[in-house]
Amino acid sequence: MLSPEKEKMAKRKVDIENRVFQERWEAEYMFTDMKGKPICLVCGADVAVTKEHNLRRHYETRHQDKYKDMNIQQKLQKVVELKRSLVSQQTMFVKAKIQSDAAVKASFIVAEEIAKSARPFTEGEFLKNCLLKVCDVVCPDKRQAFLNVSLSRNTVADRVCELSTNLQQQLTEKGKHFIAYSLAVDESTDTSDTAQLSIFIRGVDSSLRVTEELLGLKSMHGTTTGKDLFDEVCKCVNEMGLPWDKLVGLTTDGAPAMCGLKNGLVGRIREKMLEVNGAGELTAYHCIIHQESLSGKALKMDHVMRTVTQAVNFIRAKGLNHRQFKSFLVEIGSEYGDVVYHTEVRWLSRGRVLNRCFELREEICQFMESKGKDTTELRDKGFWCEWAFLCDITSHLNALNLQLQGRDHVITDMHAAVKAFKTKLRLWEIQILRENLGHFPCCQTMKEQVSVFPSAQFAEKLGLLSADFTRRFADFEAQKSRFELLSNPFAVDVESALTNLQMELIELQCSDTLRSKYDSVGAAQFPRFIPDTMPQLRAQVAQMLSMFGSTYLCEQLFSVMKLNKTSHRSCLTDEHLHSILRISSAQSLTPNIEELASKKRCQVSGSGTRANHSAVN
Repeated sequence: MLSPEKEKMAKRKVDIENRVFQERWEAEYMFTDMKGKPICLVCGADVAVTKEHNLRRHYETRHQDKYKDMNIQQKLQKVVELKRSLVSQQTMFVKAKIQSDAAVKASFIVAEEIAKSARPFTEGEFLKNCLLKVCDVVCPDKRQAFLNVSLSRNTVADRVCELSTNLQQQLTEKGKHFIAYSLAVDESTDTSDTAQLSIFIRGVDSSLRVTEELLGLKSMHGTTTGKDLFDEVCKCVNEMGLPWDKLVGLTTDGAPAMCGLKNGLVGRIREKMLEVNGAGELTAYHCIIHQESLSGKALKMDHVMRTVTQAVNFIRAKGLNHRQFKSFLVEIGSEYGDVVYHTEVRWLSRGRVLNRCFELREEICQFMESKGKDTTELRDKGFWCEWAFLCDITSHLNALNLQLQGRDHVITDMHAAVKAFKTKLRLWEIQILRENLGHFPCCQTMKEQVSVFPSAQFAEKLGLLSADFTRRFADFEAQKSRFELLSNPFAVDVESALTNLQMELIELQCSDTLRSKYDSVGAAQFPRFIPDTMPQLRAQVAQMLSMFGSTYLCEQLFSVMKLNKTSHRSCLTDEHLHSILRISSAQSLTPNIEELASKKRCQVSGSGTRANHSAVN
């Protein structure tokens, strides 16, 4: 900045050299002042320095011959006309700029919607044609504005990549402020048999705000050993500039290549952390939802599911049988119109199949007997009792499964849901032994139809299921004391807490203000109100908030991937697939379309022409 003396000298110099625009120059030299800059009204040229000499020289060398015969009044009239024309041009340019910016912004918005809806990039051209037809009917005078929106195949593909890059940049910026973060990693293959490694991050900043986003999706065209997975995860972490000493937890699908303690991903990351910061404190979890799904095998009732599946397959496998069975249900006035398929991949479908078939057990047996099939096992009352029990317990397991699904779940809430289910199992075991079947409606139905209901047999199975839950979730139970710091810090036993937390815990538990805040906002929101004077407690809570309880986000991403990379889009490049999935999975981040559009110029896509289609899909 200039000192007051220098500013005064500069102003004096401007005044002395007549650098302030004079109104008389308009008529004398055909110039006007536009935002502090002299503009020639005839040719639109401007001069670098506002000096009368410069304006006179420009006028005399270029325009004097044209206006030398005009008197001062005629010149003033001409100036008014030229100024009006100049203002009109300026307004036109501004409107054109606004329309151009709007067209670019619109193309980004449409590209984002195409990516989120799992539609091919060529949908942009289809949408533009629809918009133009609507425009011709509704607002024909706006047709040019719609024509300016570029939605060609290549343009949409480029826009999607730019939106994805913007999201990645935002995540990188947020990552700089994480005081703790965890990863959820899973792997699946797409329609072209390419292994896709999905890596999600859950980070917590100093304000205890949680960011849960896709860290990276890596295409693996070779082997998928523990070392390969480790290399890809390392590449993602390093590209985002995330410090290894802030990594708290790692949740996987439980595959050997993932959870191996020596050569698996978990073991190698622990070695990496030990190498970087001298500590290998990494909490590794097997996905809660996977564990819960696998626990059903402890019941050892596969023979029931197999028999029911065979009956369903007999009805559904052949079109004639299926049509005749549906007609049969209509004829007898059944409440249901069909049976549903079961697939091992979709755990929740098992409960629906079992329940529907149990409701139609008589109808299924009658239909199969009419086709000459043996239904001895399906008619057995003991089998029906097992079937009823499997229906009921599978319904309960499905309810827990749905409770564990979804985004933004805090690991303590997921652990509480599993803990509650284990308590329910113990209650049901006692109740079934006493033949209290209030929570097992299908079993209640069968008890009324048979002389002896095998209550002791099913109570034993509930005991096996409870024991399997305890075994599978032992790693979560080991973290119980840490979970309490987040779920209910006022109930934590100070003596059993970590030494560095004890003093802060005492201060917290003795504060009536904080206890009142906890009661008013609840456990989920309370961590944000822990004061900065308790840094150790805040750091510990941040670690708990950052942990993933499941790989649900990865599974959800793979479902979206299968919608995008189908047999009709098998040539979709890895780059475009990754960009689409980053946009589709974004939750706490949104692309900054305003910023992206401001860096672009409007380029109208040609109608009826198609660019290089081999580059993208």
